[in-house]
Amino acid sequence: MKAGLGLPDNDAWYMIETIAERNSIGSKQFIKIRGFLSHIQQLRNGYWGITSMKAQSVLLLALPSPHSKDTKDENQQPSEATGVGRNWLQSMFSRNKTTRSSSFSHVHRWTSDGGNSATNENGSPRKQDLSSGGQKKLHTNVRILRGHNGAITALHCVTKREVWDLVGDREDAGFFISGSTDCSVKIWDPSLRGSELRATLKGHTRTIRAISSDRGKVVSGSDDQSVLVWDKQTTQLLEELKGHDGPVSCVRMLSGERVLTASHDGTVKMWDVRTDRCVATVGRCSSAVLCMEYDDNVGVLAAAGRDVVANIWDIRASRQMHKLSGHTQWIRSIRMVGDTVITGSDDWTARVSSVSRGTCDTVLACHAGPILCVEYSSLDRGIITGSTDGLLRFWENDDGGIHCAKNVTIHNAAILSINAGEHWLGIGAADNSLSLFHRPQERLGGFSGTGSKMAGWQLYRTPQKTVAMVRCVASDLERKRICSGGRNGLLRLWDATINI
Repeated sequence: MKAGLGLPDNDAWYMIETIAERNSIGSKQFIKIRGFLSHIQQLRNGYWGITSMKAQSVLLLALPSPHSKDTKDENQQPSEATGVGRNWLQSMFSRNKTTRSSSFSHVHRWTSDGGNSATNENGSPRKQDLSSGGQKKLHTNVRILRGHNGAITALHCVTKREVWDLVGDREDAGFFISGSTDCSVKIWDPSLRGSELRATLKGHTRTIRAISSDRGKVVSGSDDQSVLVWDKQTTQLLEELKGHDGPVSCVRMLSGERVLTASHDGTVKMWDVRTDRCVATVGRCSSAVLCMEYDDNVGVLAAAGRDVVANIWDIRASRQMHKLSGHTQWIRSIRMVGDTVITGSDDWTARVSSVSRGTCDTVLACHAGPILCVEYSSLDRGIITGSTDGLLRFWENDDGGIHCAKNVTIHNAAILSINAGEHWLGIGAADNSLSLFHRPQERLGGFSGTGSKMAGWQLYRTPQKTVAMVRCVASDLERKRICSGGRNGLLRLWDATINI
C-alpha cells in the first residue's frame, strides 16, 4: 500500500489516492506530484507573501527533488539561511543545487519563524506551542557544556540497559559521551553541575563518527579507519581495532566483550576485544554503510547505505537472508524491532518491511525531503519519521494498514534524532530546537478503543531555541534529558525534571 502524502486537505488526497489505486499509479508518481505542488507553493509565497492559508501547508516546503545520482556528501547538514541580497527566485532556477537548497532554506525560515502564533499540530490556530492552561509549570534547565575545540560529530547516551548488572544500575547511567572533529572523546556527567566533564579520551587522529559503551568500556569509530576501546573508569586505552579500509561509520558494544562495526568500505565486522582481533566479516555491502541495526537475541543484522539496499544477515548461520530493494537514493536510517525493519532514505520515502519474508509491506511516501531518522514505538506498534522538511509524522499501524495519524510542525529544520520510550519521546533538530513528548497515563489502558494510539503523543515541553547549528542529538528519556552537539563545539544539555 502507499501511505498518504500529508497535504492539508486530507479528504481531497484520499480521493486522489483512491483514483490512483484504481489506475495503478505508483509511489514515485505520488512523490513527483508532492514535490511539484511544494515548489508551486514556494513560488506563491515568494511572490505574494504568506496569506491566511492553513499553516500546515505553508510549512510543507520542499527541498529540491531527488535526482538519480546523489552528489552530496552523506554528512552534509542543511545549509544555513543566507541573506536576502540575492533574488531567491533566481537561485531556485539556478543549476547550482547548493544555492537552490539554501534559497529554499531561507524561505522555510520566513514561513516557519514568522511568529509563535502559527498553528498547533493539526493545523488549527493556536496562541503558543505551549500554553499555560492545563500544563504543569516546570523549572527547566539548559546548560552549555564546553570542552571540545571542533564541531560535535557523534553523541551517545549511556542507557540503563547498557550498564545494568546483577547488583543494579551503575552510577554512570545517564552519562553523555561526545566525539568531535578535534579527534577527542569526552565523557559528561550531568549530575555534576558546573563540572560535568568527567574524562577526555584521546587516541584518534581524525574526526569521531560513532560512539557506544557498556558497563566498563567506551568504543569509538573514526575517519582514521580505526576503532578504539577505552576503560570507562580509568580512561586508559585498552585496544586499537584495525581492519577497515574506510572511515568507520557505526559502532556497537555487545555482550561478551564483542564489538560490531561498520565502515565506508562496505563491510560489517565483529571483533573480540579480549584478543584484539576481528572474529569475522559478518556482512558485505557494495558501497559505504551509513546505518546498521543488530538484534543480539536472534543474531540478525541489518545494514544499509549508499548502495540503496537494506541487507539482512543471519550472523549465527553465516548467511545473508534478504536484500530489500526499492529505495532509489541513499538510506540514511534504519530501525529493526522484531520482524519489522524500517528504512528512511534520501528518496523522500520510508519503507516498512518484514525481516522473515524479505518483502516490503508499506511505502510511506510522506515527506518533502530526505528522511534522516525513523523510530518504532513498541507499545502501540506505531512508526515515527523525521525529515529535512522539519516535519515529524506519527504513523498508525492497525489492521487496516498504516496511515498518518498526526503531523507535528514545531521544528523548522531537519529532524536529526527520534528516541521513543514507553511514555516519553525525545526529538532533536538541526536548528538546535529540542522537544519532549509525553503519552498521558490514562491513554495507555485505552488502546482497545477506537481512538488513534499514535495521536496520543502530546507535546510536553520545548526549550527556547538558540542560533547554533546542530550535528547530532541524544536523549536520556529515563531522566528527561536531551543533549545536542553543535557545529560550534558546544553541547547543549536540556534537563526537564518531571515528577510523575
